[in-house]
Amino acid sequence: MLKDSLNYNAVWYAALMVSAMWVGFLLQQLDLFDGCSGAIIPLNPYGLKGVIFSPFLHGNLEHIFGNSVPIFVLIFLLFQFYPFIAKKVFFLGWFATSFLVWLLPPIDILTGNYNTVCIIGASGIVYALAFFLFFSGVFRWNMRLLTVSMVVALYYGSLIWGVMPEELFSNLEEPSRISWQSHLSGAVVGILTAFIFRKSGEKKVRFIWQYPNYYSEKDDKLWNEYKENHPDDFLELPFKKKDGVWDRLDEIRKNG
Repeated sequence: MLKDSLNYNAVWYAALMVSAMWVGFLLQQLDLFDGCSGAIIPLNPYGLKGVIFSPFLHGNLEHIFGNSVPIFVLIFLLFQFYPFIAKKVFFLGWFATSFLVWLLPPIDILTGNYNTVCIIGASGIVYALAFFLFFSGVFRWNMRLLTVSMVVALYYGSLIWGVMPEELFSNLEEPSRISWQSHLSGAVVGILTAFIFRKSGEKKVRFIWQYPNYYSEKDDKLWNEYKENHPDDFLELPFKKKDGVWDRLDEIRKNG
């Protein structure tokens, strides 16, 4: 049963993305990407290439481990349950999120200082996919896809806190290195793509007999053949004869 329903492309694409992330991390360890090379640098033309390369770069093992599992799970769910639009959603979520991060000015929300930052990591894609999967099920109101929404909410519901600066919840000795801008951009893009593609892909199944004025000569023939071959199924059930009023009067007279 599982073998028949499993979309092996979903496993393949998820594994391919995670593998590419680890290859990028390995190249970083070999110093082939140094400093801000390949990162998103907001409002800096040099940082535009990060729109493509930043998801493959990570700061340390904890960073890439933290992104690898959700990336694999969310890409798998996307291609498993939305195979007709999965590629559009994935690449739109990736590039739109990264470009929106590049457009946002890196201003410290508490001090108002303008900081030059280099943003790397795949967390923007994680947020874009998670929010798409949740809101797509809600917008479509399809029971099967709503189940996916509930699974995403159960395991990744805490992501909602990541769309706000960490400084709002913790007293940090130095500015947080977590890019809430990437998370917020991913969430916005995920919701928008869920709305844009709400009528695309899998259609709600409607059986032919559910249409008004449905008639099938073949079905009619089969029905008549069944009645001929199973006449006992259509015999009238025995029922108690209604008491007649005059019969009741005769009974009273006899007893009187």
